[in-house]
Amino acid sequence: MSPKTLLSRLPVDPYVAAIIGMVGLATALPAHGGGAVVARYATNAAIALLFFLHGARLSPQAALAGAWHWRLHVVVLASTFVLFPVLGLGARALFWGLLTPPLWTGVILLCTLPSTVQSSIAFTSIARGNVPAAICAATASNLLGMGLTPLLVGLLLSAQGGFSARGAGDIVLQLLVPFAAGQLARPWIGNWALRHKTLLGLVDRGSILLVVYAAFSEGVTQGIWRQLSLADLGRLVAVDVALLAAVLVITTYGSRLLGFSRDDEVTIVFCGSKKSLASGLPMATVLLAGQSIGLIVLPLMLFHQIQLMVCAALAKRYANDGRSVDAPASRGEIAPAEP
Repeated sequence: MSPKTLLSRLPVDPYVAAIIGMVGLATALPAHGGGAVVARYATNAAIALLFFLHGARLSPQAALAGAWHWRLHVVVLASTFVLFPVLGLGARALFWGLLTPPLWTGVILLCTLPSTVQSSIAFTSIARGNVPAAICAATASNLLGMGLTPLLVGLLLSAQGGFSARGAGDIVLQLLVPFAAGQLARPWIGNWALRHKTLLGLVDRGSILLVVYAAFSEGVTQGIWRQLSLADLGRLVAVDVALLAAVLVITTYGSRLLGFSRDDEVTIVFCGSKKSLASGLPMATVLLAGQSIGLIVLPLMLFHQIQLMVCAALAKRYANDGRSVDAPASRGEIAPAEP
């Protein structure tokens, strides 16, 4: 039996199994000290390569079409900064006794954070969605989140915060600069990038696996698993799963009711349902200084892992649904105009 046949018969999707494997690896052998620095640089390099290759594949016309798709961007931002906080506040009001106050603080913090960038775009690409719109939507979420998240945290949790120019600069350097470099290199390597789709797929999946390992390693080295009981952990996982499930259902059927295409639906689902661990950890440290940061960020850390595993399976399902094969926006061509 060939390895490919063996993998196809596994009860768990191989990609989901790989993510679970990275969680196990980080738990058994977390990166710390110099290893954590190497893991961080490797993750940043993979993300930069991902955006460079997307820039090389996407025509400028397709990128502009994604940027001007304002209806999609409004829906993604509403999901990230309105729907999530409403659901989080509602859950806390209805089930206050389910979690401890620090954990509920962490859930509300989670709901105010911007979307992820690299995994949102990677999953959109895997699912053959509207990649240009995903790049613009996820990047806009992070840039706006530098100001909106502190504002929401101050409003909902009575904390103080402000705009982080350094955070905005990091987003520009890590994401937009490689993408712009890919756009500039497109006349020379664009056709090569379009022919080697397998390479982009490997970078998509590999960058997510690196993010999982680096993020989970950080949590393990902080020792947060020793600060709560198994019952507390189980209830927290249930809250995170319910929150993600509610957002996935609302974004999926909401995008259909609003008349979005299948490819735009993919973008809305993946960009509107995620929360950024990379932004959340430093923001929590600044906005909630003096509180139990280890417990407060635990809901986010668990949500981050859950969203990656759930969305990996969902992206594979979208890719195999037969409704979009090499959609124009995914190939870097001009997508058809919205009705």
